[in-house]
Amino acid sequence: MLEQLGPGLITGAADDDPSGIATYSQAGAQFGFGLLWTMVFTWPLMVGIQMVSARIGRVTGQGLAANMRRVFPRWVFYPIVFLLVVANTINIAADIAAMGDALRLLVGGRVHWYVIGFGLISLLLQVFIPYQRYVRVLKWLTLSLLAYVAVVFMVHVPWKAAAAGTIFPKVILDADFAMMIVAVFGTTISPYLFFWQASQEVEELRAVPGAMPLVSSNLTEAREHLRRIKIDTYIGMGFSNLIAFFIILSTAVTLHAAGVTNIETSAQAAEALRPLAGELTFLLFAAGIVGTGMLAVPVLAGSAAYAVADSFEWRQGLDRKWYEARRFYALIALATLGGVALDFSSIDPIKALIWSAVINGVIAVPIMVVMMLMAVRPDLMGPFVIKRRLQVLGWLATVVMLVAVGVMFALWK
Repeated sequence: MLEQLGPGLITGAADDDPSGIATYSQAGAQFGFGLLWTMVFTWPLMVGIQMVSARIGRVTGQGLAANMRRVFPRWVFYPIVFLLVVANTINIAADIAAMGDALRLLVGGRVHWYVIGFGLISLLLQVFIPYQRYVRVLKWLTLSLLAYVAVVFMVHVPWKAAAAGTIFPKVILDADFAMMIVAVFGTTISPYLFFWQASQEVEELRAVPGAMPLVSSNLTEAREHLRRIKIDTYIGMGFSNLIAFFIILSTAVTLHAAGVTNIETSAQAAEALRPLAGELTFLLFAAGIVGTGMLAVPVLAGSAAYAVADSFEWRQGLDRKWYEARRFYALIALATLGGVALDFSSIDPIKALIWSAVINGVIAVPIMVVMMLMAVRPDLMGPFVIKRRLQVLGWLATVVMLVAVGVMFALWK
C-alpha cells in the first residue's frame, strides 16, 4: 500500500499548507461545528478533479501546461500560467511568513531570519537532492500533519454535536458564512495542486527506465497504473480533508467555545490555543505549521516552474541535475525567493493572501474546464479518456467552484 502512495498523498498533504490552516482555523473559530460538513462534501469533488489531472499526466507523459499548449491557443493558457505564478508566489510568501511566526512562538528569535532560512532550505532541497530521495523526504513530511489529529485528543470534544455538524449541513443566510464557505472550497480545491500532481506523474514515469506514457503502453500495464492513481488520489485527498476536518474541530472546541472568533493567520491560531488548551496542544499546532510549510512551499514553487517550463517547451523535472534544466530551477528559485522578498516588503501579508485566494478562485474554473475538455479527447488520451463517473465528478467540482467564485464576487466589499 505504501508503494502505491506518492503524487496523490503529497499533493493532498500540501493542500493543508499554513495558509490553509489559517482558513480552516477561522472556520472553526467563527462557526464552531457549522462547517465540518464541508470536508465531507469536498472530498469526492477533490478526488475527481485531481484524478483527472493525474491521468492526463500519466497517459500523455506531459504536464498540464504542455497538453494545454498542444490543444488550445496561446491566449488561453498563457494568462492562466501567469496568474498561477503570481498566486503561488504570494502563497509562498504567506506560508513562509507563517512558518517563521510559528518557529518564533516555539523558540523565540527574529521572524525575518527564519523566513530567509526556510526559503533557502526549501530551495536547496529541491535543487540538490535527487528526485527519488526528495520524494521520500516529502512523504515523511506528510506525517507532520498528524499533529492536528493529536491536538483533538488533547482537548474535550462533544462528539455528538461534532457528528451532527458533520452529517447535517448547517447553512446560515449570512454574507460572512457564505464567504467562509467560498474560502474553504477555494483552499481545498486549488489550481497549483492540479499542475503538481500531473507533473509528478510525469516524474514518476521518467524515473523508471524504459517506461512509456500509458497512451503507448499495453492495456494490462495501463490498468495497473490507473488503479494506483485511483488508490493514491483517494487516500491522498482523504488524508487532506481529514486533517482539515481535525483543524476545524480543534479550533471549534477551543477558540469558538471561548469566544475567540477572529483568526487571520495559522500562527495566531496556535498562539490563541496556548491559554485555552494547554502548552502541549499549542506546541503540536505550531510544530505542524512548520512541518506542513516545508511540504507545501516546494509544491507551490514546483507547480509554478512546471507550468512555465511546459508552456515554453523548456527542459524541466526534479529528476534532472540543476545544470541540465537551468531555466526550470531558475523558475523554482524565483518563485521561492520572490516569496521570501515579499515578506520583507511593505505589503500586508493578510491582504496579499486574500488576493492570492481571489486569483486562485478566478483561474481555478477555466483550468478545470480545460482539463475536463482535454480528458475526453481521444486524440490526446487515446483509449484512456475518462469514463462517465469521473466526468460527473469533475464537472460537478467545476460547477461548485464556479458558484463559489460567483458568490465571492457578489459578496465582495
